Amino acid sequence: MSEAPLHPRDVYQMDGAQEAEQALLDSLSRGRLHHAWLLVGPEGVGKATFAYRAARRLLGAAPEPEFGLLGSDPHDPICRQVAAQSHPDLMVLERSVVDGKTKKNIVVEEARRLPEFFSRSPATAPFRVAIIDAVDDMNNNAANAVLKTLEEPPERGIVFLVSHSPGRLLPTIRSRCRRLAFAPWDEARLVDFASVHTDQDLAGAHRLAQMAKGAPGRILDLAANKALELDQLAQDLLRRLPKIDEAELLHITDGFRGNDGAGRFALLMERLADQIHALSVDAALRGEAGPALDRWALAWEKLNRLPPEVEGLNLDRTDAFWTVMSDLRNAART
Repeated sequence: MSEAPLHPRDVYQMDGAQEAEQALLDSLSRGRLHHAWLLVGPEGVGKATFAYRAARRLLGAAPEPEFGLLGSDPHDPICRQVAAQSHPDLMVLERSVVDGKTKKNIVVEEARRLPEFFSRSPATAPFRVAIIDAVDDMNNNAANAVLKTLEEPPERGIVFLVSHSPGRLLPTIRSRCRRLAFAPWDEARLVDFASVHTDQDLAGAHRLAQMAKGAPGRILDLAANKALELDQLAQDLLRRLPKIDEAELLHITDGFRGNDGAGRFALLMERLADQIHALSVDAALRGEAGPALDRWALAWEKLNRLPPEVEGLNLDRTDAFWTVMSDLRNAART
């Protein structure tokens, strides 16, 4: 059975981050620990997991070599406090969940809690630690509130800023942080990871690895959300264009309802976009060109931007899906 994705605070084993972990430990041992660490790389490569591993160590959890350089014993009292979100010297800023729905941004009121948090001395630990997961989720007002803390480094205070798109951050935030990069995994490692952590056979593990685009954490999300089924559905829909059973499309839209429907809708749009991209690349390599290929390119662009637009503007997913299918039918007819 596939493993359910865990929150990063509950993950104790981490592979492939030895260089980043050694950099933090070297700074700590020399007494020159930077006050702000910008953790950059694709979503799902373990940046938040690293932040919690570092936080547990800085808060005083006993090392556990079995779990790597920054490993800690899950039964350590400090680790238990972190897992219970009750440690007085740890503050986490992340998008809140209200009525089962995750908010779109980290609001400025949350960011403004940082100065007060760091104005106090550590209660029980050597340091006070804050994790922002992810700093990309902040609007300008919230980012400016965080910047004020970075401009006046707190004594014995450490901030870990998780970023999937560092180029979008304020330059003044980037310039005040030490940067640690987390590289995407190669496909062979991803296949091994999928084989161990999901119930897929080798062929399924290869498909999940290709979809994950270098991010092992993404594999668990894909497996949990039945991405292989949606990928097959996307293939079937495109193969039968422009003729598609209306009743089948209505059945598909039933899966877009509720809080879980947003993820299913976004994943189906992603799988359609990837399938179209692959078909378009093959056509271009064969020397095909012209208006038909241009229309498929426009459809691909629309599929990529549609999920965030639908959620950001609170649009109806069913209506958006029917619009997409109409566009794809028109592209297939020409």
